[in-house]
Amino acid sequence: MIRLTILIGFLCQLHAFGRPNVILIMTDDQGYGDFGFMGNPVLRTPNLDAMAGRSARMTQFYVSPVCSPTRASLMTGRYNYRTRVVDTWIGRSMMEPEETTLAEVLKAAGYQTGIFGKWHLGDEYPMRPQDQGFAEVLVHKGGGIGQPSDPIGAEGKYTDPILQHNGKSIPYKGYCTDIYFDNALTWMEHVHDRGQNFFAYIAANAPHSPFHDVPEGLYRQYLSKDLSNERFPNEHGNKLNSSYDHDTRARIFAMITNIDDNMGRLFAFLHRKQITGNTVVIYLNDNGPNRPRYRVGLRGMKTSVYEGGIKSPLLVQWLGHLQPGVQSDRISAHIDVMPTILDACGVDVPDGLQMDGRSLLPLLQGRSVPWPRRHLVFQTHRGAAPVLYHHFAIRSQDWKLVNHSGFGPEDVTASPHPPQFELFDMNRDPYEMNDVKEKHPQVVAKLKAAYEAWFTDVSGTRVDNYAPPRIHIGSDAAPLVDLTRQDWISADQKWSMDQSMGSWLLHAVEDSVFEVRAYRRSVNRVGIAKLHLNDQIVTAPFSTDQQWVTFPQVTVSRGKLELKVVLELDDPTHAPTHGPWRVQVEKRQ
Repeated sequence: MIRLTILIGFLCQLHAFGRPNVILIMTDDQGYGDFGFMGNPVLRTPNLDAMAGRSARMTQFYVSPVCSPTRASLMTGRYNYRTRVVDTWIGRSMMEPEETTLAEVLKAAGYQTGIFGKWHLGDEYPMRPQDQGFAEVLVHKGGGIGQPSDPIGAEGKYTDPILQHNGKSIPYKGYCTDIYFDNALTWMEHVHDRGQNFFAYIAANAPHSPFHDVPEGLYRQYLSKDLSNERFPNEHGNKLNSSYDHDTRARIFAMITNIDDNMGRLFAFLHRKQITGNTVVIYLNDNGPNRPRYRVGLRGMKTSVYEGGIKSPLLVQWLGHLQPGVQSDRISAHIDVMPTILDACGVDVPDGLQMDGRSLLPLLQGRSVPWPRRHLVFQTHRGAAPVLYHHFAIRSQDWKLVNHSGFGPEDVTASPHPPQFELFDMNRDPYEMNDVKEKHPQVVAKLKAAYEAWFTDVSGTRVDNYAPPRIHIGSDAAPLVDLTRQDWISADQKWSMDQSMGSWLLHAVEDSVFEVRAYRRSVNRVGIAKLHLNDQIVTAPFSTDQQWVTFPQVTVSRGKLELKVVLELDDPTHAPTHGPWRVQVEKRQ
C-alpha cells in the first residue's frame, strides 16, 4: 500500500510537470494607454514593458465598459448577461452560483486555485470565491476599498486594510496591492514546493478610486513631473484644468507603477523557482481608464462603449511555448480567456458547459489556422435588467455599430430617446471619428440583426434570466452573513447616502432561529427599528448613541425571504426613515 501511494504521488507530480501553472493578472480601471509600451510619455512601467517584449499579444482585444461584467465573463467564458451580472452594485453584481468558473474546472483537474484582490461577483454565500472554485482566498469586499461594503473600522484603507482571508476578516499591514502580491507569491511557492500546479488570479483594486491613499514615494515622484496635456499629444478631452487634476493623475500613476513594481517581484520569483518556462502569465485590464488621460488617441473611457472604454491589452507570456512578438489582429474578448487557459493547460471543457468564447491559443502561437468571422457584443448600463439597444456596441472584424446612449438608468431609451446608431469602419477609422452609417445601410442592418439575435439569445439563458441571485442564510458554510449596501436592492438606486433605503433578497436553507443586528453609521438620534421579513415585522428601540440594533430571536422558515430594516427616527426633521448601513444575520439554532 505504501509503495502504491508513493507511485500514485510520483505519477501525479509527473503529470503536473507536463502542464503549466497559470497566473492571471487583471487591474482595475487601468486604461489602454497606461503603459510605457503603449507610448505613454510619462508613466513608468518597465516590468510590464519587458513582459510585452516577451509576450504574444492580441491587438484587438476587448472587455466590458465596467468591472463586474468583465469579471463574470473572465471567470466563465460567457457573456455576463448569461450569469445574472448586469451592473456593479446594489444587488446586480452577484453571479449565479450555478455558473461554472475557470477556477472550478482547473480545481477539478488537479490545480491548486487562489484569488488575491478583487472578486466583485458576490460577497456572501454561495457566491463568494471560495464557493466558486477558489481554495485560497484573500479579497476585499464589494467593488473596491472605499465603498459601503468596507469592514467597520477599515473604511477606505488601502494601507493596512482589513481583508477577507478564507472567509475570515483579518487586519493586514502594508499597501493593498503589495499585500495581494506578497500572499500570492508565498502561496504559489508553497504549492510549487509540494509538486503541484497552481492557478493564481491576482486582481488588484488599483488604480480604482478613491485616490487618497497611494504609495507615497511614487506619488511624490509623479507630483514633481510635468503631467500637463501637452505631454499627451493627439488626446482629446485630457486637459488638466486644475491642480486637483494634476494631483489626481499623479496618484493614479503612482498606483500603476506600484503594480508594475510588483510585477517585477513576480517575474523574479518565477526565475528564482525556475518555473518561468512552465508558467503562463496573462495580463489585462477590466475596462477603460477612470479619468481622462493618455488613451493612444482612442475615444471614450470607463463606462463608454467607444474603443477607449472597452479596449485592453492582452499580454500572454509563456516562454518556450509562445514566440515573443507574435501578434494577432483577430477580434477577441474576455470571454476567450477561459477557453484559452484550458487549452494551454490541456484541460477538457466539461461536458455540457456552453461557453461563448473560443481558445486564442492557435493565434497566440502564430499558427495559420482557419478562423471564423465572428461578432462580439458589449453592453452595460445601470439598472435591474438590460434594455434592447441601450448603450451597446457590436464589433465584427471590419465594422463596429454603436448606440452610445450612456451608462445611465435602464429607462433612458424610452421615447423620446430612440437609439442613435453610429457605424465605424474599423480598418480605416480605428479612432471612431467618422460615422458612415448613411453610406453603408446594409452593414447597419446586418449588424443590427446580429445584435438583436445576440440579445434574445443571452436574455433567454435561464428562467427569470435577470432575477438577482439570493444570498443564503442558515448554511453551515456561512452561519454569519454580513449584508451590505453593495448587495441590497434599492428602487431609487441609492447606495452611500445615509438616508437610502433598500432590502436584501435571501434564501433560508432550513427553518432556523437567527440573531439579526442592524448597524447605524449615523447616531445622535433615538427611534424604533423595524425588521421586515416577508410579512413578519419585529421591532426594537434604539438610543441616542447606539450603533447596533439587535433583534435577538428571529424565527425564519425555509424558503425565499426579503429582509428590510427601517430606522424610524423620533425627530422628523432629519430624514425620519432610512435604512441601516449594514445588517448581520447569524444562525443561533
